[in-house]
Amino acid sequence: MAHILVVDDEAEIADLIEVYLQNERHTVTKCTHPQQALELEKGIADLAILDVMMPGMDGFELCRRLRHAGENYPIIMLTAKDAAGDKINGLALGADDYMVKPFDPLELIARVNAQLRRANLFSAKGTGEEEVIELSGLELRPKAHTCTLYGKPVDLTPTEFSILLLLCQNRGRVIGSEEIFEAVWREKYLDSNNTVMVHIQKLRKKLGDTAKRKKYIQTVWGVGYKIEAD
Repeated sequence: MAHILVVDDEAEIADLIEVYLQNERHTVTKCTHPQQALELEKGIADLAILDVMMPGMDGFELCRRLRHAGENYPIIMLTAKDAAGDKINGLALGADDYMVKPFDPLELIARVNAQLRRANLFSAKGTGEEEVIELSGLELRPKAHTCTLYGKPVDLTPTEFSILLLLCQNRGRVIGSEEIFEAVWREKYLDSNNTVMVHIQKLRKKLGDTAKRKKYIQTVWGVGYKIEAD
């Protein structure tokens, strides 16, 4: 069971989502205005479902503010827009997944549960000796789901952490977008590589990589990505 935040100004849609989530035994908090979501206690939710088209403040801005406030739980965006640019914008602002209205409620629930499984996998505290992955000032602790860069914490979403961990565990090997997507999202790769590409861009920014100096995540054009730090 998890606590799910649903933000949608259309009450009928929010109520429908609530029914399906409660059938999965999740607790639901509904907000009809983005500001209500921002006023909730920090860390209260395990996952958020945000509508994009809302008056006053759209879902993109809400997503940005939640991430800026330090909320690292998975975020799924719902929108009537089907443009590739809108999807990339949402992912770039910190969303983990994106569904276009009208949507199949059962598919939404499947995506919610997949995101929760990923988040729980890396947030669970392990027992015994902690595995530590280190390279060039970067340190990952998979059991504790922590990442530091030269001793300073790096705030990563569960999806970002999963991608970085996959690359670090396969240091020196080029991994294609399809393999990354299927390993992290645990779904069949039917999308373009935009989803993976946007998350890679976010990771690079957080690790201090620039267009001229990519110390950590390298692009092998036409093949994929790899980490091969000194």
